[in-house]
Amino acid sequence: MRESGTGPGPITPDGSPVDFYTLLRAGAEPGLIAGVTPPGGSILELGCGVGRVTHPLVERGFTVVAVDESPDMLAHVRGARTVLSRVEDLRLAERFDTVVLASQLVNTVDDAARRAMLATCAGHVAPGGAVVLQWMPAEAQDRWKAGTIRTEGDVTIMMSAHEVVRPGVSAATMEYAHVKDGARTVWTQSFESLRLTEDDLAAELAAEGLRLDRFLTGDRTWAIAFTA
Repeated sequence: MRESGTGPGPITPDGSPVDFYTLLRAGAEPGLIAGVTPPGGSILELGCGVGRVTHPLVERGFTVVAVDESPDMLAHVRGARTVLSRVEDLRLAERFDTVVLASQLVNTVDDAARRAMLATCAGHVAPGGAVVLQWMPAEAQDRWKAGTIRTEGDVTIMMSAHEVVRPGVSAATMEYAHVKDGARTVWTQSFESLRLTEDDLAAELAAEGLRLDRFLTGDRTWAIAFTA
């Protein structure tokens, strides 16, 4: 399964259907990031996608550098400097008040990629700055099951398949549906996710010189770290 996607429009290397992500709106994420960033400060957003979080941050007066490996995603980003790059390969000269690693990228099953992404975070955060990351806590991943559905406006998101393929690794397929003017458009995205405990996350951060400080949300899916 690994990473793959289906449906109309461009599909990114990690299986993300670009047209689907243009339908989603930002939730609480911009507020979380703004709350730990100095007013008017600089933000490096790793894996920015179509700018769902980027745009509200720009509107709040932050200087944002938006990074993604997909030119199709970056084509939708406005108001920010864009950089086409894999997170693992990024090497910028400057450092930022806040570095953001969202989309649960840290739960990749590729150990080398995880270490490289966290090294990118550590290498681009300014002294005293924050690394803000989204992850899937072990207890949340343990609750995954096929058939789970949620809605966001006129979009339906369903986990259509799930299995534990080996100890600590889940494989899942998400089905995304959008109905407009009676027409239903469907995309799928398949991926694998590594089960990480809080201790695991802290150890992964520490290996790259970062210290897990606290969680920013009640469900613990957003965390903040600082240089050790």
